[in-house]
Amino acid sequence: MENNISQNDAPNPRRSFLKSSGALTAGLLLGGSLKAADTFHINGSAATPAILGGEPVRRATWTKWPIWKPETDEQRVVDVIRSGIWSRASVVTEFEKEWAAALGVKRSLAVVNGTNALVVALNQLNIRTGDEILVPPYTFIATITAVLSNGAMPVFVDIDPDTYQIDPAKLEAKITPRTKAIMPVHILGLPADMDRIMAIARKHNLVVVEDACQAHLAEYNHKKVGTIGNAGCFSFQNSKNLAIGEGGAVVSDDEAFMDRCFSYQNYGYPYGTMAGVVGAGSTMQGTKVRLTEYQAAIGLSLLKRLDGETTTRNNNAAYLKSQISGIPGVRPYKLYDKVTRGAFHLFPFRYNEAAFKGLPREAFLKAMRAEGIPCSGGYTVLNNQLFLKDAFESKAYQNSYPKEQLNFERYVADNRCPENEKLCKEAVWFTQNMLLGPKTDMDDIAAAIARIQKNADKIKLAAKT
Repeated sequence: MENNISQNDAPNPRRSFLKSSGALTAGLLLGGSLKAADTFHINGSAATPAILGGEPVRRATWTKWPIWKPETDEQRVVDVIRSGIWSRASVVTEFEKEWAAALGVKRSLAVVNGTNALVVALNQLNIRTGDEILVPPYTFIATITAVLSNGAMPVFVDIDPDTYQIDPAKLEAKITPRTKAIMPVHILGLPADMDRIMAIARKHNLVVVEDACQAHLAEYNHKKVGTIGNAGCFSFQNSKNLAIGEGGAVVSDDEAFMDRCFSYQNYGYPYGTMAGVVGAGSTMQGTKVRLTEYQAAIGLSLLKRLDGETTTRNNNAAYLKSQISGIPGVRPYKLYDKVTRGAFHLFPFRYNEAAFKGLPREAFLKAMRAEGIPCSGGYTVLNNQLFLKDAFESKAYQNSYPKEQLNFERYVADNRCPENEKLCKEAVWFTQNMLLGPKTDMDDIAAAIARIQKNADKIKLAAKT
């Protein structure tokens, strides 16, 4: 890997190597691998950080997302555009069959986005006003919006601090006679503990809707997430691992449920009714959230690469985790024992400010970006945001729930999730496209973290001046 440091700053590799600890030398003689924390002096990561005027670890660009290959991807889309058949028809149906096959599930229904996939699934599992839904606090707002859109009440259950997923050990304490469903979110593309969640759901006769919007082809015990509960929901928004621009899908093995979902997303017309048909007679209160033909064509083109890209992400995530796990102050994600594959829509770790000599996370993120490494602090606390108060003040909620249940201050207090609050202050994310390059890209990430850790006191001092 090119060091990307100036000639004046470049250390003598042999002299630096001899200064390394005896333990490192012994590890090398025994054939041990070098981690970023051990290779400051060898790979140049002890050089001046870029934020302090040094040469960045990386100047190269990252894998662009979405990946679009005109020679293999465009023809299908061009054919659809030229056909003039753009509303839902045979191409959407083909995409649904291919997506179902990729997941190993009987049925798939494509809709306009992942948010509406969740709305449709909850609605057709008879989630209504007065029902309570157990949700994690570490998720995108769409999870909660879908609950509110059906008039139900989100009840937040704190996370497992190691995996960032809803903690099954905390579920039963939140169950009341009004609880109707559990919504595990395989957030960041890392599967939740589905065995324990499903056991609790069966014990209390609850339905399970998996929010797998970030978890394409992830597996729990060799079964694709989204296919374990009563229904699974996916997003194909532009950042997602299968990027259509916008789009989503509901999946299930329950044929009658999927028939109802199809009807609901098509004005309530009976299952199988073609787009554009009038006078068919609607069988239920419905809406219109159909996918278009050209979106489905994009999905069919990109689906061919998804499995291979998922393997690459898993390999690079494991390698990057091994490279940074020895750096003080870095605590990488953990997968549950039964997770057989991740999706790694995001690569996360927890940042310990104290181990970085008091350097605030925001200053760390800024220093990483200066090194040429894009990164984010991720989600903020969700369960005290004002969109919930706005929903509770609506006539629909005011007319349906007792006033004490809609008291926002009390709601926030009852739904506090201390582990999530800590995570929101400590998380660092790398996006999935960064995991699609060669292993040397992972080396760059690890070297940048190591460089900042080594020089954290200097960066902190400079930030104060």
